Amino acid sequence: MYDYSIETQALQFRFGTQQVVDNVSLQVPKGSIYGFLGPNGAGKTTTIKLLLNLLRTREKNIYLFGQELNAKRVGILSRVGSLVEQPAIYGHLSGRENLTNRAMLLGVPKKNVQQLLKLVDLEQAAEKKASNYSLGMKQRLGIALALLADPELLILDEPTNGLDPNGIIEVRELLQDLAQNQGKTIFVSSHLLAEVEKMATHVGIINKGKLLFQGSIHELHALNASLVRIGVDRLAEAGEFLTQEGFLISASDGFLNVPFNSQEEMGRVNTLLVNHGFTVFSLQHQRKDLENLFLDITKN
Repeated sequence: MYDYSIETQALQFRFGTQQVVDNVSLQVPKGSIYGFLGPNGAGKTTTIKLLLNLLRTREKNIYLFGQELNAKRVGILSRVGSLVEQPAIYGHLSGRENLTNRAMLLGVPKKNVQQLLKLVDLEQAAEKKASNYSLGMKQRLGIALALLADPELLILDEPTNGLDPNGIIEVRELLQDLAQNQGKTIFVSSHLLAEVEKMATHVGIINKGKLLFQGSIHELHALNASLVRIGVDRLAEAGEFLTQEGFLISASDGFLNVPFNSQEEMGRVNTLLVNHGFTVFSLQHQRKDLENLFLDITKN
């Protein structure tokens, strides 16, 4: 049995003289939601195209389901569903017709179409032309197309790109359901750190073709230390009081900053301040954004 649905060993790729993927060794555990993070141009899409054999290398260093991709290409890719860049949708056809046509091409039973429309919550819009779908609906239809052959592994390139907040939530909940209740392994690229943190079990961070971090979401949280910004009256006096109580305090922009350890501890800080006569205006939990996290990682 294989432990990793995806494993690469020092994966490299260049376009001409430009090194786009540079010694990337991925380990994507079976059954995980693996968030592949990086800014635009970091090498995410190129890596995904290599995993799908849309771009090829001569080296035998890409393994899916424990098998080398070049040697077992057809068998491996029959177990993979993908959505790269924009979904391949025919706008003049309805959602149901798009799925039915793809099912015929893949030799998949048509009964799967109704199941997938229900799974991605498009039953009510099944007869509507895809050109009239919202971006969120189009992304969900694209994911349904990727799921038609009931793949074990789903590879998605920026599936929430361009979506409004409701669309992002819809796609996130769908992916979580696929992993938790359908047993899929999901590899999803994104440039949105906050979104990936809400759904991923594992994370890889890539920038300029190099894999800067790889680990569980808990390891990322440990790396991505966060602060609570406290709005309080008598700022200097409140800071001195919390310091005496054993808290590590700094001040900036009219706020006190306290390292976030737990919600319970923040409740204790608030209670201490109020009970000692301070007025607390706000408590704001803040994490570093992806750009600042990159800066921290590259410093280490």
